[in-house]
Amino acid sequence: MGTPRGRTRLATISALWGWSFLTWIILTWTRTVEQLLFGAVVALMVAVALAPLGGALGPWWFFRPCRLVGCIRLVLVTASRVVVANLKLSARIWNPRLPLTSGMIIVATHERSDGGLAAVGLISSLVVDNQIVDLDRRARHLQYHAVAVPEGSRREARNHVNGPVEALLRPLEADRD
Repeated sequence: MGTPRGRTRLATISALWGWSFLTWIILTWTRTVEQLLFGAVVALMVAVALAPLGGALGPWWFFRPCRLVGCIRLVLVTASRVVVANLKLSARIWNPRLPLTSGMIIVATHERSDGGLAAVGLISSLVVDNQIVDLDRRARHLQYHAVAVPEGSRREARNHVNGPVEALLRPLEADRD
């Protein structure tokens, strides 16, 4: 493991072990020595099995101040958008006079990486207003089912649907080291 390729494999296994063990701790929530040792061994087996799939960033990647602040901001803004969207949807359900202009919209995306596209799709779909349906990587378009289709152009729809999420993800991009 002294070669650069061996160090890269070791870094990947370490990162995957960190995520697997963190997942084990969160899911089991029991803190006995036996449980932690068993979880560490299971996490190591998972990490070794997944390492051939490619590199990974470990949980410690988030501990840079700008990333940590970006993560906290992403969680808080997304949570507030979820609450507001749920209240608006509840109001539409309880008051039939409020218009329901549901439909499909296609918006542009500036994300290029698989992880970025997955994050934008998942996070923007947490808000009940819009649910991702499809993506066109070549044209860099995302298709959403919207409870309330925003008025205006595709650019205005992007600013409403996925633009805020993409802006929140910028501080978390891996290539900004």
